[in-house]
Amino acid sequence: MPELPEVEVVRRGLERWVGGRTVAEVEVLHPRAVRRHLAGAADFADRLRGARVGTPLRRGKYLWLPLTGTAGGLCVLAHLGMSGQLLVQPHDAPDEKHLRVRIRFADTAGTELRFVDQRTFGGLSLHELTPDGLPDVIAHIARDPLDPAFDDAAFHAALRRRRSTLKRALLDQSLISGVGNIYADEALWRSRLHYDRPTATLTRPRTDELLGHVRDVMNAALAVGGTSFDSLYVNVNGESGYFDRSLDAYGREGLPCRRCATPLRRRPWMNRSSYFCPRCQRPPRPVRPGA
Repeated sequence: MPELPEVEVVRRGLERWVGGRTVAEVEVLHPRAVRRHLAGAADFADRLRGARVGTPLRRGKYLWLPLTGTAGGLCVLAHLGMSGQLLVQPHDAPDEKHLRVRIRFADTAGTELRFVDQRTFGGLSLHELTPDGLPDVIAHIARDPLDPAFDDAAFHAALRRRRSTLKRALLDQSLISGVGNIYADEALWRSRLHYDRPTATLTRPRTDELLGHVRDVMNAALAVGGTSFDSLYVNVNGESGYFDRSLDAYGREGLPCRRCATPLRRRPWMNRSSYFCPRCQRPPRPVRPGA
């Protein structure tokens, strides 16, 4: 799944190439691409036609296009899923094999917005905006660590209250949004923290250090366009990111730790994998019965 840096790269591209344009025509080429719009493909196209796209916004991994004009108070929420791409292409560019939705604009720029999705797990849908400017269906999603309004103290207090473990907490979108499997492993490695450490054991300085590493790894990924392991995670021009070349933990099973040279390990974790250094990231001591 794309994480915050990959989604932010797409958002910045949409702000440059799509923000401020007015929709002329919408063509839904696969009904699954708009299945979350319960009124159906025809209604999705009709309500979007004539709308003006505002500045694209993001919270965590969620991306949306606020609309004004004929669709004022609504937004297009994009779920990228496992393989969804929002591409800005010239009108005469050949259709992608897995093109699902085409949006053309009422101007002479000569480009259109395409939603391409090989696995059709993603999609586009129209939603009402809350007074805070969020799509109503994601109003429960927490702020992400790159949001200037993110409250570090409140995050620490929530961690201490949770009967959970660190990686579970980092992936809990109601606690902190935008962090996925890749960047959780990277931040934990940088912090020398084991993924199964109980959240209640973290001191405020350790929480601040962890948040600092979460932000550092995300900003580093943003600087090189995110992480792309194949052709699925690309910006709006179809270009892949290069942060996968800088990963310290994720995907490096058996390779030497860049700090201590101990071979990194991989463990199954919630239908995913966790990568860690067994020396730098000591597992928590088991709690003895009755202790």
